[in-house]
Amino acid sequence: MNETEHLNERRLADAWAELQNHSNRGNPLESDAYRLAFADPEFLLRRETRGIRFQLEMLKPDLDQSEQGIENTIVVFGSARFPSPEQAQAALQQARLSNDGAALALAQRQLRNAHYYEQARLFARRVAGYSAHRQREDRLFIATGGGPGIMEAANRGAHEMGALSVGLNIALPHEQQPNPYITPSLSFKFHYFALRKMHFMMRAKALVAFPGGFGTLDELFEIITLVQTRKAKPVPIILFGTEYWRRLIDMDLMVEEGAISPQDLALFSYVDDPEVAWDLIQNFYDLKATPDRP
Repeated sequence: MNETEHLNERRLADAWAELQNHSNRGNPLESDAYRLAFADPEFLLRRETRGIRFQLEMLKPDLDQSEQGIENTIVVFGSARFPSPEQAQAALQQARLSNDGAALALAQRQLRNAHYYEQARLFARRVAGYSAHRQREDRLFIATGGGPGIMEAANRGAHEMGALSVGLNIALPHEQQPNPYITPSLSFKFHYFALRKMHFMMRAKALVAFPGGFGTLDELFEIITLVQTRKAKPVPIILFGTEYWRRLIDMDLMVEEGAISPQDLALFSYVDDPEVAWDLIQNFYDLKATPDRP
């Protein structure tokens, strides 16, 4: 960085530092016509500057990921409500002691669904193990929505292998904290769902959707639609948990009623094993197998 660039960056930083000091002294951040536009929160949060906020939410995660070598990701979606096996076991023991029938039924369901948490963790370990000995441009990184449950499991699997992983969190009315396994410098927070979903697709080389709720369905069908309409390049779209997905959505019915074409069923695959999911991705891209499996 030359002296001119450093000086310019210092001046920009000083503008924000001045604003922060103003707030720290207990002064309200009232509108100030003389304040620099880019350091004026009241101005940046106006309805008229929404387009600028779109651009910023697009640019910040993109630059940070590029600078850290994140160019190719495997996106893992799934329920935020599925606990780890350890959490599920602890909840079950507590429910048994409480003699509360409703709590016991809930704990038993959570223990059953914890199976998916473990499978997501193992899948992420497999991806991270493959990438560990690859050149930077050939590595695949786990990316999730950054929250708990299945998202945490996938970030955790990558973290256990010493790999970087991405979390694209969203600001919600009930604050959702990023899970502790995301690489801190790759933990992003979004206001706009649309920009967040765009970032999922920008680097995605595959999507693995574990059982989930409305958010998972929203993200899954947006990606299927983009691939179906050729707005996005074909990527492996994997529905993990055959029984769950077939019970939830009757894809064959849509074919029978003419809502989708028979060939649209080839846009996605059902799997029930992390290794099978990884093999589908390897075969799609003709990736070389690694001698050691984590």
